[in-house]
Amino acid sequence: VQLVESGGGLVQPGGSPRLSCAASGTIFSIYAMTWYRQAPGKQRELVATITRSGGTDYGTSVRGRFTISRDNAENTVYLQMNGLKPEDTAVYYCNADIRVLSAATVNYWGRGTQVTVSS
Repeated sequence: VQLVESGGGLVQPGGSPRLSCAASGTIFSIYAMTWYRQAPGKQRELVATITRSGGTDYGTSVRGRFTISRDNAENTVYLQMNGLKPEDTAVYYCNADIRVLSAATVNYWGRGTQVTVSS
């Protein structure tokens, strides 16, 4: 199983990019899907999480600006980021609890995608 993030890059302040994370492999089902981020010199923090049924929760620093969504048919989670600020600069990681065909549920991480907010 792999999680592959995309959509990062250099963004101007106030920009609205969308990150994607696609899961692939021998997947039976995907439960919670979560975005984390880690800025240089800081601890990794939760950005947003979404359950399989669509329930969401957000970190306090992004609530009201970011929106998480998912496409269960495509095994993909999205993060729509609006009103980006320089302090949103970080590597954004995708995380998911995935039930593989052996019936075990395993937590997976993507390799991350860099988002840099700068003019």
